Amino acid sequence: MSAPDLNGWEVVIGLEVHVQLQTASKIFSGASTAYGAEPNTQACAIDLGMPGVLPVLNAEAVRMAVKLGLAIDAEIAPRCVFARKHYFYPDLPKGYQISQYELPIVANGKMDIDLDGGETKTTTKTVGITRAHLEEDAGKSVHEGFAGSGIDLNRAGTPLIEIVSEPDIRSAAEAVAYLKKLHSLVRYLEICDGNLQEGSFRCDANVSIRKPGGPFGTRTETKNLNSFRFVEKAINQEIERQIDVLESGGTITQETRLYNGATGEARAMRGKEEANDYRYFPDPDLLPVITTEADIAAVRETMPELPDAKRSRFVADFGLSTYDAGVLTSSRELADYYEAVLAAGAEPKMAANWVTGGLAAALNADGVDITQSKVSAEALAGLIARIDDNTISGKIAKDVFEAMWAGEGDADAIIEAKGLKQITDPDALGKIIDEVLANNPGQLEQYRSGKDKLFGFFVGQTMKATQGKANPAEVNAILKDKLKG
Repeated sequence: MSAPDLNGWEVVIGLEVHVQLQTASKIFSGASTAYGAEPNTQACAIDLGMPGVLPVLNAEAVRMAVKLGLAIDAEIAPRCVFARKHYFYPDLPKGYQISQYELPIVANGKMDIDLDGGETKTTTKTVGITRAHLEEDAGKSVHEGFAGSGIDLNRAGTPLIEIVSEPDIRSAAEAVAYLKKLHSLVRYLEICDGNLQEGSFRCDANVSIRKPGGPFGTRTETKNLNSFRFVEKAINQEIERQIDVLESGGTITQETRLYNGATGEARAMRGKEEANDYRYFPDPDLLPVITTEADIAAVRETMPELPDAKRSRFVADFGLSTYDAGVLTSSRELADYYEAVLAAGAEPKMAANWVTGGLAAALNADGVDITQSKVSAEALAGLIARIDDNTISGKIAKDVFEAMWAGEGDADAIIEAKGLKQITDPDALGKIIDEVLANNPGQLEQYRSGKDKLFGFFVGQTMKATQGKANPAEVNAILKDKLKG
């Protein structure tokens, strides 16, 4: 749905993003975090909260949280504490969730997002990040394949980092831009696989409206949105609903809501809890976590080049536009592919055009990402080389690429097998152009009488006569000479 008419209202949005950390084992046990196992085969006694068991913190989860903190220019707490957050869900076997409350590991960060998009210069907005805290995931209620419902506790205890933004976001479009930037960042850092369908990256959207400059309105929280499209639709729908309620003389109830992406319907789930409803207190089985400057320095040494820095380098080193550099650095895998094309000898701008153009279209058509490309970076560089040395034209290159995508071989093999080499010999082209002019005396007379637009007609006839193999630049030069008479 399109953005709603605000009719003088201002939207205030804060996002809570749950990022499933890519550790081999759970945050407080040695059980596997692998996705897709048979239900309840990866939940050990610790995950189930059995009597007498003790949690042991996964150090890798802490390192990943520090990594995120460094990437968002945040404060890393020298001392953080785990707390018990009490609530009842059928898929929360202990009756509480181990999380962090007053002393999170990461606080006071920020992230710049690009707005407006397009190929013109974009505007940048800074969104504050209040905190990012470590916690364990709950299990999962399963409603398919049962007469009633089932519980799968494989996910219970999987490490999460919950990233809470400031209420700085003012539209659904801004919310999506923030989420996409954060999604790209956690994948660059290799702390999360970012799989939205599997729930590795999901979002709760807090939405309220107010008159500009006024106090914050009552907020609602829409839970567990796992698609950028659903986030945008759910937020816009909630904005419309709140405007309708307030303009009809009603009041907004602070509540938790659900959005059904399949039907586009939203509904109230329950009243929204306050912090004191959870009865937080420090977990007595877990010591405070001490993070030293040496620990932070060790993590800093493992940091990759981040998206913003990589985009700036692509602009400076390769002469790309900010827009093209942004597209190419939107994922670490795509940026790596592009640089591999350059390493194989391709010219930067032409390589960018092919990666964001023909290759992107083929990936979209097959519904796959760059890691599943049927044309390797080296093979694409080989195709670009044949355009660059005038072996084939840009138009014929599209046909060669389609054949490469279909698995017919590399560019050189396809060009040779199909006889696609450009005709560049001036004498051969001159003879073909003489025939074209002789076969079209009427158009030739009109051109020489001043109808200059017919030049394109003669170019087209020459290309047709050569089955598109004529070098366009040579054709233009020879035609201009011969059409003078």
